[in-house]
Amino acid sequence: MIVAGIGSRKSVSVEDVLAAIETAVEAHGLTMTALSALATAALKEDEEAIAAAGRKLNLPVFIVDDAALQAASPNTLSHSDLSQDLAGTPSVSEASALAVAGAGAGAKLLGPRTVLGPVTCAIAISGDAA
Repeated sequence: MIVAGIGSRKSVSVEDVLAAIETAVEAHGLTMTALSALATAALKEDEEAIAAAGRKLNLPVFIVDDAALQAASPNTLSHSDLSQDLAGTPSVSEASALAVAGAGAGAKLLGPRTVLGPVTCAIAISGDAA
């Protein structure tokens, strides 16, 4: 399973989200069709652009609860003070991607999150796909 974790400022556009996903995927030599799912933190569950990106890509969008986000946090590569303050994790995109890919089952990030304007995207791969 290959998961794109998404973090963003409020009220971003679906174009912003899709551009960040595409940039992150391409940075790791992948294509958009390699993705299995999108993921984000519970505090972003009402962010329409993330849901719309999932619909446009025909991918499920997993909302990661705070406990799973925090459990994945020790394995993140980036640190944002704002993310830490608001979401309790150093990187919403990285922790959410890891949580959905299976943080306790050997999932790993392919690299630090990609920042594109108001959106961050991190790519994680499950342990069985590595």
